[in-house]
Amino acid sequence: MSIAGIPAARRIQRVYLALVLGNTLAASFIWGVNTLFLLDAGLSNLEAFAANAFFTLGMVVFEVPTGVVADTVGRRASYLLGTLVLSGGTLLYWLMWVWSAPFWAWALASVLLGLGFTFFSGAVEAWLVDALRASGYAGELEPVFSKGMIVGGIAMLAGSVLGGVVAQLTNLGVPFLLRSGILALMIVVAFLAMRDIGFTPDKSEGPLRAVRTVFRGSVTHGLGNRPVRYLMLAAPFTAGVGIYVFYALQPYLLELWGDSGAYSIAGLAAAIVAGSQIVGGILAPRVRRMVRKRTTVLIAAGAVGVLLLLALGLTANFWVAMAILTVWGVASSIDDPIRRAYLNDLIPSKQRATVLSFESLMGNLGGIGIQPALGRVADVSGYAFSLVIGGVISAVAIPFMALSRAQRAPADTATTEADPAEAPAASGEPPAAGQA
Repeated sequence: MSIAGIPAARRIQRVYLALVLGNTLAASFIWGVNTLFLLDAGLSNLEAFAANAFFTLGMVVFEVPTGVVADTVGRRASYLLGTLVLSGGTLLYWLMWVWSAPFWAWALASVLLGLGFTFFSGAVEAWLVDALRASGYAGELEPVFSKGMIVGGIAMLAGSVLGGVVAQLTNLGVPFLLRSGILALMIVVAFLAMRDIGFTPDKSEGPLRAVRTVFRGSVTHGLGNRPVRYLMLAAPFTAGVGIYVFYALQPYLLELWGDSGAYSIAGLAAAIVAGSQIVGGILAPRVRRMVRKRTTVLIAAGAVGVLLLLALGLTANFWVAMAILTVWGVASSIDDPIRRAYLNDLIPSKQRATVLSFESLMGNLGGIGIQPALGRVADVSGYAFSLVIGGVISAVAIPFMALSRAQRAPADTATTEADPAEAPAASGEPPAAGQA
């Protein structure tokens, strides 16, 4: 039966898209001005990207414990906690800007924001996949994730443009207040609309024992699962470089434009990425139908991304840079739904949220080292050279993607979702003792 004939699956997708819309709209109000906000607060490039690195450190520290919350208490509870922490943490960021706080305070606040995001990572995606399965949905995951990509792109387009315009008309702090308010509204939306479906939390163990149990499960089904392992090993290079590039584009494009106070231009950069995300979300299912293996898309997108970052760092023309940025955004956005579908088809439902969080943790490990390192390169040699170095670093991910492909997992060519717990050979390895 198609999804059109399954009212429950349609409702689940509508709730998922509403969560994506609200979260992305809230977050994107600051995406176009975040680096400028930190620099305006008196931080250097090194300190600004170090603050971002403390954010990723917070995610690394709390990924597994908050993944346990999602897998043992509930995905809805995890989402609500994350929204509450993010709303309060964003308000704290604004207060520190008002107070001209020292770097150590920014570092602590960034860790708090990282904690908030770890409640999200894996939880919403796991909630969606399990709820769709329980509703009888038997289709591919790429179209569902692509819809989320499109809605997220629309929200990001609106939020980033508005954030830049609002900052220019008022000051750099107002977008942060808007973000905090929208997140508070999303708490109400999720409380009323989100229910754990197709998943029963395991509350048989105490918190500490649950952390150990779920961590072991995440290692077994993550690093212990060869196709997933190599995706995880690629993540530090792609995610670490990606987040640096996104935030470095704000001052870099202002530099090319020639006006350091044109905050709307910085917002336009985030809007270009958002528009590219919409296009990529539309194209992803079509691209998936054109290739037999999902990893073909992952490897091709990675290679194209490397070349585009090199070109972005070598150009001195604002409009050429905008064109390159657009193509880079489309390539990255085509990759994302396909990678997520591939990863979800490799993970059993019981450990889904924690393994997804563990994969996010691996990406954040890259962010901790790469962001401040590239920020220092920007301080010494300029943003353009830092983007070239970023392209070189991101190339390291491609061999790991090729190794994931070499495992010949059924998920690489899957056309419908299957629970790996019901098909142990999908891991690319024989089942462990007691799992057969």
